[in-house]
Order: sequence, then C-alpha cells, then structure tokens
Amino acid sequence: MDYYKILEISPSATQQQVRDAYKKQALKSHPDRVPSDSPERPARTKKFQKINDAYYTLSDPSRRRDYDSARSYHGFPDASAGDSDPEEEEIPRQSAPSGGGFPWSSFGFGAKDSKEEEKFSNEQFGGVFEEMLREEGLAEGQEARPTGKFWSLVGGLSGGAMGFIVANFPGALAGAVAGNRLGAVRDARGKSVYSVFQELPQGDKAKLLSELAAKVFAHAIGS
Repeated sequence: MDYYKILEISPSATQQQVRDAYKKQALKSHPDRVPSDSPERPARTKKFQKINDAYYTLSDPSRRRDYDSARSYHGFPDASAGDSDPEEEEIPRQSAPSGGGFPWSSFGFGAKDSKEEEKFSNEQFGGVFEEMLREEGLAEGQEARPTGKFWSLVGGLSGGAMGFIVANFPGALAGAVAGNRLGAVRDARGKSVYSVFQELPQGDKAKLLSELAAKVFAHAIGS
C-alpha cells in the first residue's frame, strides 16, 4: 500500500501532520458513519483498516524509516503525482516465492485475518478518538472519562441514546440522565469515553462521529 496516498499527505510530512491526517481520514471513513446494513459498510471497513495500517506504520519513526527505505528502493512514485486511486496502489512484490526478499508483511499491523485487523484498527482509533474528545472538552483525565459536556451531547442525539443511557442505569429518572449528574454516575463505573461510544446504538455512533468531525475538521469535513 502507498500509505502516504492513503492518508493524503506528502512523504515529507511531519509526524504531527501524519497524526492530523489520520484523524481526518479515520473520522471521514469510519464504518460507523453508515448503518450496519448499508452496502457501503464493507468498503468503508476495508478503507478504515488501510488507514489504520498506514498510521501504524508512519506514526512510528523507526517503522516509517524502514517503509521509506523500501518504498524508495522499489521506485515507488511520489504520493503527490498522478490521480491514481490509493486503494489500488500496491507496493511491488518480489516475484520469487523464496530466497529471502524484503519482508513486506512487516508493514501495517500484520494481522492474521480480517477479524484481528478490525480489532487492531479499533484499538488504535480508540486512543486517538479519546485524544480528540479531550481536546473538545468531552473527556478528561488519563482514563478519558466522559465529561458533562459529552453526556449533554449524547443525550441530545436521539431517543435511542437516551434509552441506552436509562437502560444502563436501573432506576434512573429520565430527568436525571443528562449533563453532569449522569456523567458522575457513569464515571463511577470507570468506563472510558470510547468504551461508552462503542456501546451506543449504531445510529448515534454515526451522529457522534459526524459531530466530532464537524468540530475538529470543520474546514475539511462536513457533518
């Protein structure tokens, strides 16, 4: 894969630019931005996994150096050249099945199957997701616990989200499931903001991702 094309950045991008590009692409392509039965879902999942492979490789200076060396050695075109689809760009493989050769499988997560790849992608996205929510005041602390602002946002998404919240707090009154009071109850259960996100109804995941995309990348991504 041409990881620079996947993240839509130049090979000379700084590490901060790599991280910013990952946030943008991950939010834009996340599978949960469409319904679980959407025909777009498989393609989005595949693209999301490629975006995570790219970030995993380019976010670490050592892995990035190895990747850049192999990319340069095999005459890979510059990421800014041409209009070819990054989804179709493949790093040239050695034709001989034996005799050593470069270990291309060392790039990306190196997952054994799609289920493992999805797990790695979700874990990596979770850490960056929580960072983005901290920046927006929606999470706080090392454990990224939800703030009152987060719960106010979730409570305003839909009746489905409110039903989820009430169901998770037996005996909770509808009037007490918004803002700081709910946040205090949920925080006591020790859940991170990403754990809460994963448990939301799918439609509300999509709305929350769109809301976050609009906040973080209003200049580049529409909600």
